[in-house]
Amino acid sequence: MRLPSGRRLDLLAPTPFDWTDEDLAIGLARTFRWGGHSIWPGAPLSVAQHSLAVLALRRSRERGGLTQAEARRELLHDAEEGLLGFDCISPLKPFLGAGFAALQARLGTAVALRYALPAWTPEAKRRHKSCDIALAAAEAVHVAGWTRAEVRGTLGIRAAVMEADPLQAAYGGEAGFAPWRPWPPELAAARFLAALATLTGL
Repeated sequence: MRLPSGRRLDLLAPTPFDWTDEDLAIGLARTFRWGGHSIWPGAPLSVAQHSLAVLALRRSRERGGLTQAEARRELLHDAEEGLLGFDCISPLKPFLGAGFAALQARLGTAVALRYALPAWTPEAKRRHKSCDIALAAAEAVHVAGWTRAEVRGTLGIRAAVMEADPLQAAYGGEAGFAPWRPWPPELAAARFLAALATLTGL
């Protein structure tokens, strides 16, 4: 794949040096959750915005705070989707088989090396998944238009549906911000890139 920077990424043999931070931010901002569907006019919800929301929620729930490395791991938990340009909806994943899982794993390994991400411990993974699933339940209602009953009965997501957007604290004071509204790709990329720069010390 030829990336916006001009660099080329071999999906079958990725290395940690194949993309720039800008490439990753743009890729995540142009990769959409929920199959690209949204009840909001304009852009659907990007993986970049979702990643920032997971980080914000995780921080709000961690009494002792997160280290820079732990925060990077939260922000980049779906980074391989931005390099691949595809966020597979959960019901489809079993049909894509082991080859697709291996492809994702190779990209994930390259991301972990590039950004010095610590390995997940069972407890850290549990806390991360709790936030990720909580965001999925909220996005299903506030972005994709499912009812609360359908979130549990049809989608099988057991988390309670949050009303408050975790990103409100960080961006709620900015003009044009509406809770749960998907951001335009350019804005999502810029905000993701700024967060990544802060967490990598750039």
